Amino acid sequence: MNFLAHAYLSFDDEGVLAGNMISDFVKGNKQFEYPESVRAGIKLHRSIDSFTDNHPATIAAKQVFRNDYRLYSGAFMDVAYDYFLANDPQEFSAESLSVFAQKTYSTLAGHFELLPKPFQQLFYYMKTQNWLYGYRTTSGLFKSFAGLVRRAQYLTDSHPAERIFLANREFLQAQYQFFWIDLKSFTQQEFDKLLKK
Repeated sequence: MNFLAHAYLSFDDEGVLAGNMISDFVKGNKQFEYPESVRAGIKLHRSIDSFTDNHPATIAAKQVFRNDYRLYSGAFMDVAYDYFLANDPQEFSAESLSVFAQKTYSTLAGHFELLPKPFQQLFYYMKTQNWLYGYRTTSGLFKSFAGLVRRAQYLTDSHPAERIFLANREFLQAQYQFFWIDLKSFTQQEFDKLLKK
C-alpha cells in the first residue's frame, strides 16, 4: 500500500500516523529513538507491507506489471491500490477524502520535528501538490507512477504502466476489493494489539 492507505489505516491516532508514514525512512534501531506511539506506527506499516505483499490478490494483480517492471511491479500495484481506495465509495466521497487529506497534512506538520529529513523534504511536495487527494484521479495516479520511476534506479519510463493500468483496470479493481476487506480487518487487529486496546 502507498501513502493514502497507510495514513487511513492509522485509525486517527496521531503518533501511529507519523510512524506509519515515515517507516520506510527509519532503518534498523533508529525506530527506538521515537516515542512509543510512533514506534507502533512504524511496526504497523511493516505489518501492512508484509500482509499486502503476501496476499493472493496482490500476487495476482502485480503480474500485469511484471513483464515491463519486474521487481518494481509490486510498487506500481501499491500506488494503484491507493487510487482504488481514494475512489472506494465505502471509504471516501470526494469531500471526505479532501477533509481527510488536509487533516493528515496538519497532523504531520504538527510532528514535523520528529520526521526524518528525507521525509520532511518529501512531505513538502506531498502537501503542496496534495498527493493524498490526487490519488482520486487517473492523472494523479499517473503522476505517482512517474514519481516512482524517477526514484527507481533502473526504470526510465512510466508510460507503459499507464497503458497497463488502463487495459487492466477492472481486473485490478476486483483484486483491490478482494484484498481491502482482508487488509482493513488485519490492520485493525494489529493496531489494537500494538496499542493494547
